[in-house]
Amino acid sequence: MTPDAAAWDALRLSLWVAVWATVLAIPLALWVAWALARREFWGKALLNAAVHLPLVLPPVVTGYLLLIAFGRTAPMGRALEAIGLQLAFHWSGAVLAAMIMGFPLMVRAMRLAIEAVDPKLEEAAASLGAPRSAVFTRVTLPLILPGILAGTVMGFAKAMGEFGATITFVANIPGQTQTLPSAIWSALQIPGGENQAVIMVLMACAVAVSAVLLSEVLARRVAKRISGA
Repeated sequence: MTPDAAAWDALRLSLWVAVWATVLAIPLALWVAWALARREFWGKALLNAAVHLPLVLPPVVTGYLLLIAFGRTAPMGRALEAIGLQLAFHWSGAVLAAMIMGFPLMVRAMRLAIEAVDPKLEEAAASLGAPRSAVFTRVTLPLILPGILAGTVMGFAKAMGEFGATITFVANIPGQTQTLPSAIWSALQIPGGENQAVIMVLMACAVAVSAVLLSEVLARRVAKRISGA
């Protein structure tokens, strides 16, 4: 059994979508995690609830809300299309859906890492005259790198496996919006398509295992660097 052209296309699109969704989410997830872990402000509970909402809502509901907000007939959708950015029924919409679904996992991992850092270390650096940006980049960031890596891997894995929100928002168009989970679902709807479905499942497992192994290697290197070994 070998993957057919549709399987390879779905894998390439899934990787493309997952990488873009993860890269775009990292800065925002880190900022939100830092705000939730280190700041007190009005609406903090609402922000925390909004961040985690995709985890408790059915993915299809999230996809439908995206369709309402960014569909071609929606004001926001028309405004974006006017500047050349189409989201609904386009691979870029799959990036947005994957980013939203993986965002809570990334924020959670990063927030826990930030909360594990002793604030006294940051206060000591600030008392020596270091500006806030230097405290974050030279003290906080190196200590939370394992958490950032963990959040990145979880976000990437969620993006690779996202199905409900994606198929609702961008449909299941082969070669255009059909990601690996959508292709597996399509194969299972065709009599005799189980073999291709199994192949694509193995492809998805291989990508997931590779991502986890890579994160472990990077986490160990970061830990050695922090410990000075």
